[in-house]
Amino acid sequence: MYTVAVKRDFVAQHFLIGGDWGSENQWHSHHYQVEVQLAGAALDKHGYLVDIVDIQTHLEELVAYFRDKTLNETPEFEGLNPSLEHFARIFCQALADRIQASNLSAITVKVWEHENAWATYRQEL
Repeated sequence: MYTVAVKRDFVAQHFLIGGDWGSENQWHSHHYQVEVQLAGAALDKHGYLVDIVDIQTHLEELVAYFRDKTLNETPEFEGLNPSLEHFARIFCQALADRIQASNLSAITVKVWEHENAWATYRQEL
């Protein structure tokens, strides 16, 4: 099984809802890092699982969409607590909709909200 990964960072804001999490219930920023991992058993005719430029293009579009926004105010988080877990799933599903490669078997997105806290979501294709 092959895996190729690309990582980016950006700043976005949120505030947690639905529980008492102290200061996390207040609007605040995080310096997020997102790592996209694409997996598959076969390479294409060029020896790529997926062209890294293609991955970077789609990743940059998604990062640009969330950069400097309050996650609570985006349609993707409507009615949801903007947890790290939800963010990883939303990001992964959006990326899976964008990347078209018949040899992929899974996409995993790992999102850090600081250096020692992260969540992942894996979507089988």
